[in-house]
Amino acid sequence: MHRIALCTLLLRLAPLLLSTAHGVRNVSRRTFELDYSHDRFLKDGLPFRYISGSIHYFRIPRFYWKDRLLKMKMAGLNAIQMYVPWNFHEPQPGRYEFSGDRDVEYFIKLAHELGLLVILRPGPYICAEWDMGGLPAWLLEKKFIVLRSSDPDYLAAVDKWLAVLLPKLKPLLYQNGGPIITVQVENEYGSYFACDYNYLRFLAHRFRYHLGNDVILFTTDGANEILLKCGTLQGLYATVDFGTGRNITEAFLIQRKFEPKGPLINSEFYTGWLDHWGKPHVTVDAEIVADALYNLLTLGANVNLYMFIGGTNFAYWNGANTPYSAQPTSYDYDAPLSEAGDLTKKYFALRNVIQKFNEVPEGLIPPSTPKYAYGNVALRKFKTVAEALDILCPSGPVKSLYPLSFLQVKQYFGYVLYRTTLPQDCSGPTPIFSSSSNGVHDRAYVSVDGVPQGILDRHIMIPLDIEGKAGATLDILVENMGRVNYGTFINDSKGLISYMTLNSTILTNWTIFPLDTEAVARSHLGAWETPDKGHYGENITSTLPTFYVGNFSIPSGIPDLPQDTFISFHGWVKGQVWINGFNLGRYWPKQGPQMTLFVPKNILSTSAPNNITILELESSPCRDRNPELCTVEFVDSPVFI
Repeated sequence: MHRIALCTLLLRLAPLLLSTAHGVRNVSRRTFELDYSHDRFLKDGLPFRYISGSIHYFRIPRFYWKDRLLKMKMAGLNAIQMYVPWNFHEPQPGRYEFSGDRDVEYFIKLAHELGLLVILRPGPYICAEWDMGGLPAWLLEKKFIVLRSSDPDYLAAVDKWLAVLLPKLKPLLYQNGGPIITVQVENEYGSYFACDYNYLRFLAHRFRYHLGNDVILFTTDGANEILLKCGTLQGLYATVDFGTGRNITEAFLIQRKFEPKGPLINSEFYTGWLDHWGKPHVTVDAEIVADALYNLLTLGANVNLYMFIGGTNFAYWNGANTPYSAQPTSYDYDAPLSEAGDLTKKYFALRNVIQKFNEVPEGLIPPSTPKYAYGNVALRKFKTVAEALDILCPSGPVKSLYPLSFLQVKQYFGYVLYRTTLPQDCSGPTPIFSSSSNGVHDRAYVSVDGVPQGILDRHIMIPLDIEGKAGATLDILVENMGRVNYGTFINDSKGLISYMTLNSTILTNWTIFPLDTEAVARSHLGAWETPDKGHYGENITSTLPTFYVGNFSIPSGIPDLPQDTFISFHGWVKGQVWINGFNLGRYWPKQGPQMTLFVPKNILSTSAPNNITILELESSPCRDRNPELCTVEFVDSPVFI
């Protein structure tokens, strides 16, 4: 009888249970949509406006991702905007890297855990002042490839990449339970010369194929009608970008010409600006940015603050603009959060504006991380580049009648040494130059039989006078200072890209050494320690490109060490620096504006001495055999000029 009664009860309740379950499914179904009739977004059926900030996970150590994201949330942001740089994840064809600092899925999930939505910008081109705009240099191995176009070789590579990346991100779409609300297709395409709608159609098709039809796909271009004509495509929601100096109403009228209805969106509202070597550090007044943000939000616009934190171009990842001008290691951008994640006056000024429109989370804002000045660290000369070729180029050199580019010897970043012999006596100053106007990409350090001769630079279209006897060894160490990231000339080849001429004679029979500085810095640090503690250098004003090494220990007995720090280069001119094998980036205090490099604490060790390796390319302070001069200094604050 009990079983019969139970069955009867379940039969009576079944319609109610099914109805309730159906109702739960409707309520819990996540949607993010364009509401054209009311010029807004709908999130789960309710009106929504995002106030977002840009953050580049690839410019911030994974160790600090949570700290930076939490500070963004506490500023009142409800979303973040992020690029995905293709070259960061596929450094060589078919070799994919998605772990550690490259774990983009973890980064997005972390944002989700903190309650931040995500605006995804997966390229394939991103600009971002990043080497080659995020495109991998190996694409240029196809000599006549037309990047960002429907060139078959380019499309085949893009198709393969998107088939790897986008399926990883599909589960993280908002509709699938993740935080990604919108996805950008390409980036500021209207600013590129190709204006290839077939390329945009190809991308739109592949994005839909991998991500589905529910996600909002959009484009971003400068608020200029000409730019939007080539940068937009039917089916992709058109947005604009502009900074504090632009008339807001005028800028959005441009968007309205292409999107008569729908939300107003400034996808890149500039909080600061980028730097270049040799130019003053750029700043934008906090109050000017705050006032402009207030006006944007008053109009009901959706806005992304570019950048909210800039971060660092570690290693060789910085880009460059044309006429060729490389960006420094720091990507501080004068953003609301500094390169080191510190809270700034601008952070609080923008937070005060945001809280007039959105509810700002309660609770304590994570403080700026403490910094520590570890002081001076003595270095000593190890070897010149020429003396260290056995460990820098263990597989041996490449022989060629004429110079080969970096790509032709499978060297994508860093340095290549080109070597030949002088075919004639140069008893007096004899000009050496490239056969084209700027055939040295980007900067070259010239020596004859170990005697420095000077520098060739793609900026300087004049020959370099050298001296030496017939048969003397001519070395030209070429530095790749970063590929162009914006505009027509992103197909930026590196190395000696034309013949080299001595007087009227073309130099031939080159021995070319691709230098693996990264492997050396990681694996040979211990082996580089030699008993020659007194070898500091020579009493000369310029030196051959030379490695210097040293170490320091974290002080014991002081709580909470290690801490972040900054390395300063008094008396050093230009080069690269590694700590414990981690490539911090380029230093060039002689040019500025960046005088110090950020050192995150996660690369420092308390259990063993911390190794420092410096490759000084031009001139070190390690002269007169004076150990007090041959130092770098760790300080507790950054310096820009």
